[in-house]
Amino acid sequence: MTALRTRAARGHLLLVGLVGLVGVVGAWRALRPAWQAPTPTAANAAEERMQDFRDALYFPIREFLDGGNPYHPAEMFAHWPVRQNFNLYQPYHLVLHLPFALPGYRVGAVAFALASLVLLVLLAVLAAGRLRPHAPLAVGTAVVATLLVLSQVGKAQLYVGQVNPLIAVGAAGALRWRDRHPRWAAVALALAWLKPQFGLPLALLLFARGSRRVALTGTAVAAVASLVVVVPLVARGGPGAFLDAVAANLAHAAHTPYGAVDSPTSQRIDLAAVFFRLTGWSPPGAEVVAPVGALAVSAVLARRLDRAGAPAAADLLTCLAVAVAVVHQPGDVLIAVPALVAVAVVWWPRRRERAWRPVGLVLLLVAVPFAHLHFVGLAVRDVLGARADVTLDGVAVVLAWALLVAFASKARCGRP
Repeated sequence: MTALRTRAARGHLLLVGLVGLVGVVGAWRALRPAWQAPTPTAANAAEERMQDFRDALYFPIREFLDGGNPYHPAEMFAHWPVRQNFNLYQPYHLVLHLPFALPGYRVGAVAFALASLVLLVLLAVLAAGRLRPHAPLAVGTAVVATLLVLSQVGKAQLYVGQVNPLIAVGAAGALRWRDRHPRWAAVALALAWLKPQFGLPLALLLFARGSRRVALTGTAVAAVASLVVVVPLVARGGPGAFLDAVAANLAHAAHTPYGAVDSPTSQRIDLAAVFFRLTGWSPPGAEVVAPVGALAVSAVLARRLDRAGAPAAADLLTCLAVAVAVVHQPGDVLIAVPALVAVAVVWWPRRRERAWRPVGLVLLLVAVPFAHLHFVGLAVRDVLGARADVTLDGVAVVLAWALLVAFASKARCGRP
């Protein structure tokens, strides 16, 4: 028995080493844009490498430190070499990420990319916890982390310098700890609130699923933490000027090629935007009706899955509902990784059961944005055109959500 355990341990160690080596190579390649991207100037504002770090972190924080209001598009475009508007992130973001904006641009960019990589590994740890006892934590972490840094979704976080890894860890923590460690779950939810399009629907769904304390406390923590920034911003120009900046921010975002619901080149994966790119028509009020309907249906059915003893499926439905309800890009499905792994573990031994067959298709569809690598995109463009390429991920995620809704609608108490 001891010899078998020793042999198994050596096998696990070898597997971790081999997978880890592939992961290190993938991580190195994914990190390169952080030090290869040029120092931002007006002449290279179209540079995509680390563009989110540049436009949504480094220069907004610099603007705040210089006494301006980074939420006002006109001020940001006038003072800094940015290409995108700084969206309405939670104001505490400007303090939380302050250490990355204090040094020179390149040092800050590399440090932020490394921190994001660490967060991706932490997300892999949370996902690998769902694999136990089927696989040791180290093996699961190595496999999931490697798949992440090799996937399009994972590489995109580091390529453009997104804050989504932190939000994904927050969302995963809120879902994972909401019953056993509600205080930690509330802190995690506060991190997911960094982008309101994550925090608001997630808080509403957690509230609907019975985690009211987590939803309310996490929201309150995010709001109180943001006062550190909101109070100085309001004091500088008064409440009217602050509200004018917010209104200008929303107006600008609604007409950008990447943010407008009726943009044919947008990669948005939410229901309203995917419907427009498929039909060429945006019904009046679509951006209100779609979120309300998607969240209401998902809330009812997630509760049904909880009562049916399928919390993993409920978590995945929650994550997909967040993605399809309001404005989201393909990389935002990162929040679903731990729930995706958990559902795969539950589905595999039941994959031949008729009721669970659609769940396998759900897993494949959610994997589409992760597998949508650059060469895949080029192939889709050559065969179906550019519009199909930017619509593919959205269609896959919306279909996955719809199939999971259908699966949940048939769930019964004690029998998913």
